[in-house]
Amino acid sequence: MGCDDLNSIMRQTLYQLEGKCLMIVNENQKGIDRIISLLFWLVPLLITAIFIWILGDIIRGGIGQLNWAFLTTAPIDTGRQGGIAPILVSTLLILGVCLVVSLPIGIGTAILLAEFTSNHNWFGRLVRRSLDVLAGVPSIVFGLFGNAFFSKTLGLGFSIISGGLTLACMVLPILIRSTEAGLSAVSIEYRLSSASLGISRTSTLWHLLLPAATPGLLVGLVLGIGRAIAETAALIFTSGYVDRMPTSLLDSGRSLSIHIFDLSMNVTGGDANAYGSALVLILILLLINAIAAWLASKYNRSL
Repeated sequence: MGCDDLNSIMRQTLYQLEGKCLMIVNENQKGIDRIISLLFWLVPLLITAIFIWILGDIIRGGIGQLNWAFLTTAPIDTGRQGGIAPILVSTLLILGVCLVVSLPIGIGTAILLAEFTSNHNWFGRLVRRSLDVLAGVPSIVFGLFGNAFFSKTLGLGFSIISGGLTLACMVLPILIRSTEAGLSAVSIEYRLSSASLGISRTSTLWHLLLPAATPGLLVGLVLGIGRAIAETAALIFTSGYVDRMPTSLLDSGRSLSIHIFDLSMNVTGGDANAYGSALVLILILLLINAIAAWLASKYNRSL
């Protein structure tokens, strides 16, 4: 057998080994891909299952309490009987104060960071790092700050406005960063096209950039509202425990989250109304999310 024949046999053997190795690698890669795909499906399914389990438990415990009288009457016997009308009004007023204060400040700060401050500017870096730190501060710290500054230093006492201002401080970091991200994600072509047509920077910002950044703004708003409306620790030190109907923003008011906490932890026999209050709170959150999703889809269609 000549050298040419040996070389030919060796090449064929190498080709066969290479083909087998490629087959093994491909089979292993397919197996890894299947495992990764399975994990990607299992995680959202697990989260959805946990949410359905929690929601089902709350619905089962609170659906019997949910009626018109429950929504329109005041608590009786420290909340064991009666409804949540004053609690609901106080919650909406606290949330209203929070949004009225946080929206203009949040959007204005986001515009400053995204449009007028570069990423390398020391002031912009300082503000962004401060917002990131504030977003992770525990709510009890915000509550102590609100009690010391709004309630005592400014003399607002335990009031709805103190609670709303404290929640605004909690919501601002999330709202600013998400709105800034939404503005930064808008294509540079919007700005260049507007400048080439001689449109002012203010008009460009108001008529082009903000509508295009609306999904980011709504994401931050929904996350902020979700954190604010379910807050307990911060409001205990600022808005107070009083469960009567508020007549002004300077009155003390009990939020739904505090009412649920009080009924479940401090009031014997208050579990039924606690479940009913929790169900109302979840329905409000779902309604807010639905409105935000509708607004986002509306703006996306108009762009």
